[in-house]
Amino acid sequence: MVVLATWNVENLFRPGGEFGPTSEAAYEAKLTGLAHVIGGMRPDVLAVQEVGEPEALQDLVERLDGDWHAVTSTVFEPGHPIRVGFLSRAEPTTVEQISAFPAQLAPVQVDDDGTTIEAMPRGALRVRVTTGGRAVDLVACHLKSKLLSFPGGRFEPHDEGERARFGAYALARRAAEAATVRAAADALLDGHGTDRPVVVMGDFNDEPLAATTQILLGPPGSELDTAGFEAPDKGDPMRLWNLAPRIPAERRFSRRFHGRAELIDHVLVSHRLVHALASVDTATAVPLPSVTEQPSGRRDAPASDHAAVVARFELG
Repeated sequence: MVVLATWNVENLFRPGGEFGPTSEAAYEAKLTGLAHVIGGMRPDVLAVQEVGEPEALQDLVERLDGDWHAVTSTVFEPGHPIRVGFLSRAEPTTVEQISAFPAQLAPVQVDDDGTTIEAMPRGALRVRVTTGGRAVDLVACHLKSKLLSFPGGRFEPHDEGERARFGAYALARRAAEAATVRAAADALLDGHGTDRPVVVMGDFNDEPLAATTQILLGPPGSELDTAGFEAPDKGDPMRLWNLAPRIPAERRFSRRFHGRAELIDHVLVSHRLVHALASVDTATAVPLPSVTEQPSGRRDAPASDHAAVVARFELG
């Protein structure tokens, strides 16, 4: 059995500083909560998001049983330096940073001043790991948040026009990031998804049917729990399948926002893996809290405001 998982570990910084817990005790409680969930999942590879410092990720590794290898992205926003990474029992044989938009994609406007970007400010990361006797390519990403921020570090707009504009900027950025990750998946699949185990996973900051999430799937059709799933077609070699429909309905969410359950963390897999799927579920140490547009109040919170998504495969 091969176990692959993704988890937004929520602002994993060492204590002190602008973003980390305010005390050693709070930091230790967070590490303990995270390690407890990871121990229960027993993943072979875990994609993580919101790693503030590689040293903090190493502190977490030291609380896990067994030997682990940790790698993190080198591309992140200096103003809020959270990044993606991987924890793996086997040492990755390939590590690749992903950030530049596809050449055909125009720069994307991100603020009222007309500032544009040509790359993901918070890069994705690709690794190749041999697990279950097979080399598996995995891409971790954390797409632009739906929680808007405004000039000067504000979380509230001056007026509804500003809210609408920055919502549009965020959506355009998230779509461009999804297209960038999809381009990376295209290169890894290279028309051989029926044989190649490829995984795209992480915090997409949108639900399964959102347009940005759908960009990552590739050719339409054949989704899980549809009539076309069992019928092979020419899109299979380039398609990715979102495992969301197979998560038990009562646990098919990874965050609560204003009390509403939503699934924004996803595991997408190639044809080779979707037909080897044994199970997929969410995992958390405690009932998920309800979050709002004001994330700063959780600096000393234990564990994470997200549930992990855990997929198990039988690779013959």
